[in-house]
Amino acid sequence: MSVVSAEVLRQRTEDQPPSAVSAEDGLAPRAKFLPSLAAVYRAQLSRARVARIPLLFVATFQSIGIMILMRGVVDRGGSEARAVVAGSAVLVVAFVALNLLAQYFGQLRADGGLDHYATLPVPPASVVLGAAGAYASFTVPGTVITGVVGCAMFDLPLTHLWVLVAVIPLAGAALSGLGAALGLLAPRPEIATLLGQLGMSAALLLGVLPADRMPEFVQYARDLLPSTYGVEALARTFGGHPDWAAVLLDLGVCAAVGVASLAVATWAYRRAAVR
Repeated sequence: MSVVSAEVLRQRTEDQPPSAVSAEDGLAPRAKFLPSLAAVYRAQLSRARVARIPLLFVATFQSIGIMILMRGVVDRGGSEARAVVAGSAVLVVAFVALNLLAQYFGQLRADGGLDHYATLPVPPASVVLGAAGAYASFTVPGTVITGVVGCAMFDLPLTHLWVLVAVIPLAGAALSGLGAALGLLAPRPEIATLLGQLGMSAALLLGVLPADRMPEFVQYARDLLPSTYGVEALARTFGGHPDWAAVLLDLGVCAAVGVASLAVATWAYRRAAVR
């Protein structure tokens, strides 16, 4: 936590002159949102780098392993193959951004870490977004590798794989917000871990399996999963002539869900920090 404190204080010192210090109560004014967000993001990225790289390897290996298993039951090049590859790529994001972030905030709440953040002059949204952004950043290499391997395995074109530039941050925001909210609202860290695992399992079952093979009521549940729209957007680009209007619509829905889930996570942070 000391890394976060040092970063926030340094940013506040750089962005505001000494005369900005308030005489009331002898406290400095709250830091601005963007400098605080950058400080929390860098601090979280630095702290999590060593610990999360092995877990990112596990997430990537897991997604590739699922594609290998599905290769035996799904034909190459078809709509089902597109769904499997897109779902497996976004599953890497779900493992890190949803599962691990739920565990992180659950543990942070249990060991009093939120009390430390509450003493810093930073907006609650910068804490949530900074941590979510740092965790989502770790998904980039694994998601790209999974997409490339999946395209080679199922004979899908790599031409439009650049869409991951939009899918990763938008799906990452939606899943990170959900993961943070689960961790902050869970009464105990064990419950937060359980909820994170259940969320990742939902992303696996509802995102990787082809939608047309699911019962109708399960398809409705799939529509409620934030990552579904990132999966759909990516899967559409594997076709010979992608419907870009539909891709943009899916990305727009994913962005809206991301904003909503991060807002809920910020509310959950405020609620947990004052208890």
